[in-house]
Amino acid sequence: MKKILGMGNALLDILVTLPGDSVLTELGLAKGSMQLVDLAFSERVLKTVENLDFSLVSGGSASNTIHGLAKLGVETAFIGKVSEDEFGDIFRKDMLNSGIRPLLFKDEPQTGRAIALISPDSERTFATYLGSAVKLSPDELTPELFEGYDHFHVEGYLVQDHDLIEKSLVLAKEAGLTTSLDLASFNVVVENLGFLQSIVERYVDIVFANEEEARSFTGVNNAAESARNIAEMCSVAVVKTGPKGSIVASGRELLNIPPVEAKRVDTTGAGDLYASGFLYGFANGLSLEKSAEAGTILAACIIEKIGAKIPDECWPEMISKIRTI
Repeated sequence: MKKILGMGNALLDILVTLPGDSVLTELGLAKGSMQLVDLAFSERVLKTVENLDFSLVSGGSASNTIHGLAKLGVETAFIGKVSEDEFGDIFRKDMLNSGIRPLLFKDEPQTGRAIALISPDSERTFATYLGSAVKLSPDELTPELFEGYDHFHVEGYLVQDHDLIEKSLVLAKEAGLTTSLDLASFNVVVENLGFLQSIVERYVDIVFANEEEARSFTGVNNAAESARNIAEMCSVAVVKTGPKGSIVASGRELLNIPPVEAKRVDTTGAGDLYASGFLYGFANGLSLEKSAEAGTILAACIIEKIGAKIPDECWPEMISKIRTI
């Protein structure tokens, strides 16, 4: 089986269960929003909810994907940056406990965290402090980090540093790895369109996008056509279409993958876990169709749960389903 290396923002997910929405009003947070906040506001949020039930797990888009791959039995590692603090220790230990090799650099001021405030109706409101996660530097990336791996997966959220994401892909290619890029969010695509198109054409083998991201990337409104357009720039394009399933394009091949029926509770992490399943299939030499089906199975599971991680007790069933597709 192939070994997979990931790189992304190392964020600790802090999941807080709210008794009602008054906390959101007190903090001035719009329900359902995702806001970047500074350290002072992040500390204020934590102080406000300190007496409520909460859980701490490693997070970030690429980290979530690597976590899913590790649970499926793939040998994995993750490149990111944390601080010498309690949250950094929790992030590292969570990775180790999940069987992931943590390749974590250290910097100030504090480890990044995504505080998810979960309302009684399951709506999530995010206050995200990026902290040391965004201080990962291109100078810290060396060829040695990529040795021994077969595939490299990187999240588009790192595109705020063009030199960082380009150098990582260059090093991956020089080391003989295949590569994948998750486009992350439509606003990320809009703000960095020319650069993203350039690196996809030069360095990326597999692109993951949802419909909005694919539309922003190609300027094409039709999901199937946007998948075809992206696949002209790389080897494989995956466009996730939510409750309609997904579309996979490669060369002249265009696959429509149906969804798996699921009760939608929380869609956070669905795209990340879809990538886990797809890359698991890719690592095991499965067809594009079966790889996409594996991704769909994991995405259907995670949207029935609160949070971006499939609970440990669910993994035996997921592994059994994927092995029988």
